Amino acid sequence: MLEVANLRSGYGRIEALHGVSLTVAEGEIVTLVGGNGAGKTTLLRAISGVQPVSAGTIRFRGEPVERIDAWRRVGLGIAQVPEGRQVFAPLSVEDNLRLGAWSRRDGDIAADLETVYADFPVLREKRALAAGGLSGGQQQMLAIGRALMARPKLILLDEPSMGLAPILVEQVFAAIVALRARGLTVLLVEQNAVSALAIADRGYVIETGAITHEGAGRALLDDPKVREAYLGI
Repeated sequence: MLEVANLRSGYGRIEALHGVSLTVAEGEIVTLVGGNGAGKTTLLRAISGVQPVSAGTIRFRGEPVERIDAWRRVGLGIAQVPEGRQVFAPLSVEDNLRLGAWSRRDGDIAADLETVYADFPVLREKRALAAGGLSGGQQQMLAIGRALMARPKLILLDEPSMGLAPILVEQVFAAIVALRARGLTVLLVEQNAVSALAIADRGYVIETGAITHEGAGRALLDDPKVREAYLGI
């Protein structure tokens, strides 16, 4: 579904990605792990189109998209859940969700809204409240639900467990597994590398803008070098 080849991107004269290549097959959860500043968020932003690339290709379902505007990529089926949730705090929960479907012109938005409420019942309870008043875990559910309202084929998740209590982290990871069961494809960047690799079909390790390891999620978890250098165990 997604093929990134020799991708380069940076900020001014500072290059953050040095020829990154990876693939994501349809129906997979692929996890990208690495330290702070390794280039994880930059890569997701480049795939979604909000970060310009200087070289390399991004193919989505066989078509090059690296020069296509971000809003057009949403229409093709790529949705991102950004780091820090970034909900529209003054707007209601329901308005946040409806904004996720802003580019759609079909008649199924109300039905999809009901599906999100079924997935995350607390959002239904709080649908009229300002999103800024939700807890961190509830805001994360809202951010995922907002992305789902775009009817994506590929969902990019950037640090979904950041700042959450352990019980909420479990709920978030369970929701990610449920997305795969529904047929969605997931590219996951996550600080909780052990839990992320445990649910991943495959994983990549990125260090200072370059991929250093790749393999099945469980294989990376069991790799002594990866465990010591990147997982802290």
